[in-house]
Amino acid sequence: MFRHTERARRTLAGLEACLHPETRGILNSLLAQSPDPDTALHYLERYLSVAGTTAVEDGSGLLLRGSRLHALLAVFAYSHFLSDTLLHRPGLLEWVLGEADLYRVLPTDEMRAGLGPFSSGGTDRNAVTLELARFRRQHLLRIMLRDVLGVATLAEVALELSNLADAILDAALEWVYQEVVAWHGPPVLSGPESGRECEFAVIALGKLGGEELNYSSDIDLLYLFTGAGETSGAKPLTNKEFYIKVANQLTDLLSANTTAGPCYRVDLRLRPEGSLGEVALSLAGAQDYYQRRARDWELQMLIKARAAAGSRDLGAGFLDFVEPLIYKTTTDFSAVESVSETRERIHEKLRRRGPAGINVKLHHGGIRDIEFLVQCLQRLYGGRDPWVRHGGTLFALHRLRDKGYLIARDYAQLHSAYQFLRTLEHRLQLENDRQTHTLPQDEDALETLARKLGFGTGSGGEAPSEALLQHTARHFQEVTEIYERVIHGHGPAAAQGTEAAPLFQLEMESTAPAAELSMQAQLRYLEMRAPELAAHIAAAPLHRGRRLFEHFWGKVLLMPDLLAELEAQPELAELAADLFEHSPYFADWLIRNPEEVHELLKVAAFPGPDQQPALFDLEAPGGPREHPELERLLRAEEPAAVKAAWLRRFYRRQMLRIQAESVCRRNPIFATLEQTTELGDWVVAAAYRIALEETLRAHPETSRERVERSPMHVVALGRLGMREFDLGSDADLLFIIPDTAVPETTFWTGVAERAIDILASYTGEGLLFAVDTRLRPMGREGELVQTEGRYKKYLAEEAQAWEAITYMKSRCVAGDIEGSTAFLTELQSVDWRRYGQSGELGALLLGMRRKLEKEQGAAQPLKAGVGGYFDIDFMLMYLRLRGAGIFYKSLNTPERIEVIERMGLLARGDADFLRTAAVFYRSLDHAQRVLTGHSQGTLPRAPSQVEILTELVRRWTPASLHGRPLEALVIETRQRTRQMFEKIFEGSK
Repeated sequence: MFRHTERARRTLAGLEACLHPETRGILNSLLAQSPDPDTALHYLERYLSVAGTTAVEDGSGLLLRGSRLHALLAVFAYSHFLSDTLLHRPGLLEWVLGEADLYRVLPTDEMRAGLGPFSSGGTDRNAVTLELARFRRQHLLRIMLRDVLGVATLAEVALELSNLADAILDAALEWVYQEVVAWHGPPVLSGPESGRECEFAVIALGKLGGEELNYSSDIDLLYLFTGAGETSGAKPLTNKEFYIKVANQLTDLLSANTTAGPCYRVDLRLRPEGSLGEVALSLAGAQDYYQRRARDWELQMLIKARAAAGSRDLGAGFLDFVEPLIYKTTTDFSAVESVSETRERIHEKLRRRGPAGINVKLHHGGIRDIEFLVQCLQRLYGGRDPWVRHGGTLFALHRLRDKGYLIARDYAQLHSAYQFLRTLEHRLQLENDRQTHTLPQDEDALETLARKLGFGTGSGGEAPSEALLQHTARHFQEVTEIYERVIHGHGPAAAQGTEAAPLFQLEMESTAPAAELSMQAQLRYLEMRAPELAAHIAAAPLHRGRRLFEHFWGKVLLMPDLLAELEAQPELAELAADLFEHSPYFADWLIRNPEEVHELLKVAAFPGPDQQPALFDLEAPGGPREHPELERLLRAEEPAAVKAAWLRRFYRRQMLRIQAESVCRRNPIFATLEQTTELGDWVVAAAYRIALEETLRAHPETSRERVERSPMHVVALGRLGMREFDLGSDADLLFIIPDTAVPETTFWTGVAERAIDILASYTGEGLLFAVDTRLRPMGREGELVQTEGRYKKYLAEEAQAWEAITYMKSRCVAGDIEGSTAFLTELQSVDWRRYGQSGELGALLLGMRRKLEKEQGAAQPLKAGVGGYFDIDFMLMYLRLRGAGIFYKSLNTPERIEVIERMGLLARGDADFLRTAAVFYRSLDHAQRVLTGHSQGTLPRAPSQVEILTELVRRWTPASLHGRPLEALVIETRQRTRQMFEKIFEGSK
């Protein structure tokens, strides 16, 4: 039961003397049920030392119905900051269990009455702030007990937290308003309404606006006042100046820190013009902004807008004005697409931060995705159906289901996921009153959190923490599947005229009985229709992927044409089962896009990778970058958007085929990376050509002949440059023009910008990959398109060592291939003369590597940590620069090792080890991408994921590496890699 048994035994022994035997029995029983008995017992000991035994026992020495001790231990187990509150104010427990009503939702006006009138006369600001903060803590204690004791539902907890914030807002505004009026007099309107008081409204946005606040949410506010005029006091101000002063003082009062903590962190960035806009706006100014200049997301966030304090009439007038702007009278896919793009930017930003735990709010399939999806559907249908307009997510979900815009199964999964994830978020924030959404990475903390959510040891013997992670992952997966299906289901292809089909019509097929069949029932159906296919499915070795596989076949059974194709190649079932077993990412992909199983049919038709047909025509006049489909597309009179959408679909299908071949046909890892690189090269070249044609049409004054005489170089660096591009990789690109093309710089900048837009924009067809152009001279501060001469000068005179060495992985992928190769040869000669011949080369590289290790090693040990992949990369860079200034067209790691070995700079044994280590690291990285869709940089904690990674890595690595656990293999490889790194760089000192 206890983590620290001896400490708990001593504490319990110390309490025996002051507790009645019956009380001790109840205490032991409650501790056994507690999710964190160690912490609960620790705080109980401290509490009794402060409050005395009378806080626990009545005059006869008996516990009062067990309720007081039960409540105490609940607070102590679930919340550190509320436990500290009880230690400082032990009498609060009596208030909660006695005077306060623990069994009903308190409305805002009752809470506000508890604060009493807030007169500013002679009252110190610090005293007001402290009183408000203490009042918040007091009611948080009551709400928390209602929550963890199971008295209140999630919706009731969120509503009461919002009511509490409204009450404090109202009291704080009352005090601030009186303070400012005392100096400047009341504000009065001028013009047609001259003499009438100018009113002020606090509009709540976000979770407070939706009445679904967290325990430790920021509160998003918008401040409005009626209109122009001035105050009537001895020190007059315009109404605008008056209410800016009120707004600033109100924000400061709510945000000020006290011994009881702050009341609320106030966020005003959602106001018009964000942080650059006025703190308080007139009603007319706000109306003008939202009608004429507001971006789509700014209108969408007003779905949750609500008048929370101040003038209700003013607030209602504003909301009545913006409501028609929020909702459409006809469904419009641009609203859906905008939501989807915003969501992807959030996920991309989160991914770039690196692994820092599972964020239940921003993770794919998390809280934000559910909220975005609900708001998307509200905007689509709210124009013609006002019933679905509601700021609360749970209420809106119910109303969407009630009107048939969500099918029953999707509603049930979204409702269940939202309830679970919000409760999980609450448990995280209750602990220390911190606005956190990330699961702890410490195993003990994760175990305790799991128990707070009711997870015990599972029937299969899994730990509570593992059960929590599995449960969370299942919700993420289900929400993501619904999100992608619904969003794409409302895309242009699904729309009929200007009206998208109602969701329940779009998904009638998915609710047919076959979609709900168990695997056994599906096989019985198949046995009658396609016995050979059924036999292959039944024989498929499925364990982890069985549920996803059932879901997939449930969809295929509703697609007669696809089912007929699969009948003709029943061996595909085994191939698909293998992919589902080892890649939840691609399993989800195929469930959402079952028609793309055609790419698996291609893999099934050719048993080995050497038998696969070439993706590109290597004998074509223009080399491997020409493709018959693209040539036809470029010649077609189609809009650039149509061509870009085709390109995304082509990339997605080919990526699926390559990765299925990698997993199921055990294609060697660097052969897979070569194929993925070839696909990336071709897609960049295609985007460049589409962008060039579109820009030429937009600039008829530009001479095609002159442009073709001095074309651009599109140069790849990083993983694309070194021919090790992979699923989920970013493309590091440079856009370079000859010096003779300076007059066309504006034109070529337009081409580059459009190419980036084609590659990196998120649409209903998905995105290709992220593009990073920061490696150009001067980074973000430098021009996007620069000349060859500028690059040479920068590299020779200005570039830092890390920038120059980055260009060693450069390769032209589009534009003037031949001219670019000559230019890059010259550029790398500059690189070699400046650094390769320098006696400081080893020290420079060693310093760069140490810096990367310090900055990134802890978060990404497999890449940047001691002995990680970067060690291999830096060794090869050093040996190559030290050896000769030669431009290599072949840049992947095995080829670099071979060249350096032939130059006599690596012993045979060292070269063999580096090859094996490179294969291992790239296999492990690739396995993580296959598993999740992106790189991780560290081993996962979940045993099920480690099991999948181990199986995948063994498919691509030598048999000599297969006898040890993956973690032990990582440790050994890192140790040996670092030993070689130290040996090579020791010789450079």
